[in-house]
Amino acid sequence: MAEPITTTTAAAPGTDLPGAHPTDAPPARLRMRGIEKRFGATVALASVDLDVQAGQVLALVGENGAGKSTLMKVLSGAHQPDAGQMWLDGQPYKPRHPLDARMAGVAMIYQELSLARHLSVMENILLGMEPTRGPLVRWSEVRALAANALGILGRSDIPLNIPVGRLSVAEQQLVEIARAVAIGCRVLVLDEPTSSLGARDIQRLFELVRRLKSQGQAIVYISHFLEEVKAISDRFTVLRDGRSVGGGATADATHDQIIQLMVGRRVEDLYPRSPRSRGEVILQIDDLAGTRKPVSASLSLHRGEVLGIAGLVGAGRTELLRAIFGLDAVRRGQIRVAAYQGPASPARRWEQGVGMVSEDRKNEGLALGLSIADNVTLSSLPMLLSPAAQDRATQGWIARLAIRCRHPRQPVQSLSGGNQQKVALARLLHHDVDVLLLDEPTRGIDVGSKAQIYKVIDELACRGRAVLMVSSYLPELLGVCDRIAVMCKGRLGPARPVEQCDEHQIMLEATGAETEDHAGA
Repeated sequence: MAEPITTTTAAAPGTDLPGAHPTDAPPARLRMRGIEKRFGATVALASVDLDVQAGQVLALVGENGAGKSTLMKVLSGAHQPDAGQMWLDGQPYKPRHPLDARMAGVAMIYQELSLARHLSVMENILLGMEPTRGPLVRWSEVRALAANALGILGRSDIPLNIPVGRLSVAEQQLVEIARAVAIGCRVLVLDEPTSSLGARDIQRLFELVRRLKSQGQAIVYISHFLEEVKAISDRFTVLRDGRSVGGGATADATHDQIIQLMVGRRVEDLYPRSPRSRGEVILQIDDLAGTRKPVSASLSLHRGEVLGIAGLVGAGRTELLRAIFGLDAVRRGQIRVAAYQGPASPARRWEQGVGMVSEDRKNEGLALGLSIADNVTLSSLPMLLSPAAQDRATQGWIARLAIRCRHPRQPVQSLSGGNQQKVALARLLHHDVDVLLLDEPTRGIDVGSKAQIYKVIDELACRGRAVLMVSSYLPELLGVCDRIAVMCKGRLGPARPVEQCDEHQIMLEATGAETEDHAGA
């Protein structure tokens, strides 16, 4: 008999969340009961419960701001709980700081990797934990311990002496995990581990997670991608507004059930598609080439349509948008925006009615030290000179995009990732651009925020705006776009109606397999 998916407002302190784990389950490797945390008047966690067993992958899911990060900071010793208890293998667990947690065998692998890029692989793996004899580091032992950690992960091929900065993102992530293994990890927390990985690296990561699971590790896997949750986890726990609201066996839950627990309501039509009327060409690209990428790209973007660009990480999709917007140099080809011909600076593109949301919202997409109001109205000098007008305009976008904040003057850096992304999109909407260049617009944000952004994109297309959208999430492209073009090794293929596309065909094109098949035919 299938185990029920549980929905509850909150679990009482010291009690199990009903349905969150089987009644005949072995003792938990990690148990958290009645965890509470406040920041002033803000309740970040309200009596949260969580269990994960040895040899099990538990998915922790919830919208941005649901409390996942705060709960994991309590687990890792970065925050002290105001109430509640924790146990590791049945023993009380009260870390005073992150080093305490690390020594106890609790390791956090954050979305933003914390490596010393100039140091070698083996130095990073044992950083802060180097075996010494008096004041001297015992380098032979460092090498042996680092090699053993990589061997446990099945990656003895990674050189120990090269600087970590020379590794790929996927390999750097593996070095972080090796650091956890080297000190005797008992609980491994992976926070959005696939956010910067391509399809092949994601599969390698899944193989590694399964390997660690088979070795008896207890793994907490945090992700906004429900396909990943279904593929890799045994059980799941949902947080909403700082509370444990449900959980169960992942295999017994549908996507819709998990989403409903996350947002507290049914999300109808995740990918809305209102009747759209395709108009004139507003953006024309002919044989465009950048300094390195793209190698060759041609496309026509019409008013009233959403055109998606698919491809693997590193294929040149971001470089294409940057070249169009004037951030990167153009080596060859033509760009025409409405009546304007040729390359232009970002400032000139704004004047021509073109706006861009960068995939790197922290370094390029937002001025994190400024307020929401400043970020939204940054492209409008008159607004910047009138704080009252700024606040009124920003309040309208806060309401329309459901940005969760205290007031328009709140610093953007204090918002969750999903709300930061809405602020970046609000700037384009406030400027009323005709062409929106969106680079991974929903990366790292929760399903509720994604649904709101999809709705805005649909409304924009219905109003005659043109959207050129890069995404690595194929269900998103297939659900939102009218046409999809695939980029492979810097070359952009033809755009086809979405009805003629499927995930298998797109991946064949993205990996170059289709081209090779045709060449060999």
